[in-house]
Amino acid sequence: MIEENEEFLDDELLDSNNIDIDDENKGLYEHLNITVDAKQEPLRIDKFLLIYRQNSSRNKISQTCRAGNVMVNGSSVKQNYRVKPGDQISVLLTHPPRENVIIPQNIPINIIYEDDDLVIVDKEAGMVVHPGFGNWDGTLVNALAYHFEQNNEKSDLDRVGLVHRIDKDTSGLLVIAKNEYALSFLAKQFFERKTKRLYWAFVWGNLKEDEGTIKGHIGRHPKNRMQMSVYEDGSQGKHAVTHYKVLERFKYMTWVECKLETGRTHQIRAHFKHIGHTLFNDERYEGHTPLRGVNLPKYKQFIKNVFEILPRHALHAHTLGFIHPTTKKELYFESPMPQDMEDAVKKWRKYLEN
Repeated sequence: MIEENEEFLDDELLDSNNIDIDDENKGLYEHLNITVDAKQEPLRIDKFLLIYRQNSSRNKISQTCRAGNVMVNGSSVKQNYRVKPGDQISVLLTHPPRENVIIPQNIPINIIYEDDDLVIVDKEAGMVVHPGFGNWDGTLVNALAYHFEQNNEKSDLDRVGLVHRIDKDTSGLLVIAKNEYALSFLAKQFFERKTKRLYWAFVWGNLKEDEGTIKGHIGRHPKNRMQMSVYEDGSQGKHAVTHYKVLERFKYMTWVECKLETGRTHQIRAHFKHIGHTLFNDERYEGHTPLRGVNLPKYKQFIKNVFEILPRHALHAHTLGFIHPTTKKELYFESPMPQDMEDAVKKWRKYLEN
């Protein structure tokens, strides 16, 4: 369920301060307490928890189930148990929950659509999506908490809300669920790749073909744990496929549209670095120095000037389409190119004219 450029997630089930455990489970702490929605369809509990808690991993959930620490209606269940409407689910772990209170903050955000089930946000580059290590406030979730508070809405954003995530420096569209049913319904579409999403990216170099496909398993870099690497032999990582189409060429840089057949962490960034066309100004993937072009002082100064205009990796979540959880009608949204990327395009065009 990890989407392109999703922020690195920790491997631990986190939740509220419910620490009220009976004698049989003495020494364990309750990290989750869920009442399954009345509209929930039967679903394996490991998949249900993976959708419900996106900062968890499938392996961690499986281990917790095998240890007998996932309870349904007071009894331990195995990972293949199918949840039903009204089930009371508890997850118990040996350590206390972390303090993770969402503080409402009056931070401007661009909400382009909202109803009783969901919110569509056009996120600016530079905003972290969810509180985490080093970014406990000032995030999109803090801003949404304030927005809901002002509208007298209750939404526990630490439990439900984020269907997918994009990196701090990636701009563009995000959908946020406002209730558990909407979260489950939307997350299933992302998991099954039924959403309609296109990304815009600027990459170094002049791609040979107007259209193409990049394939290669994506996994952690063996030395730099902040990067993802591509393993063509499939020995590591997970299967990943990126389709791209050239929109405009700038001789030393190319504007491409990307469609993801799979959704792996940093998929676009890792795939394009793998084929020698790293994202423009992507510092994490060594794209923040001139990788293509002439070795002249004027050109180097030009690139420096463009970096100042576009001080982040050039990636934008341009479109988002999905089936609405209640109306079952298709919704489709587009986000225009952000100003920093637009200014960079204008500067490149002017440079080539001269």
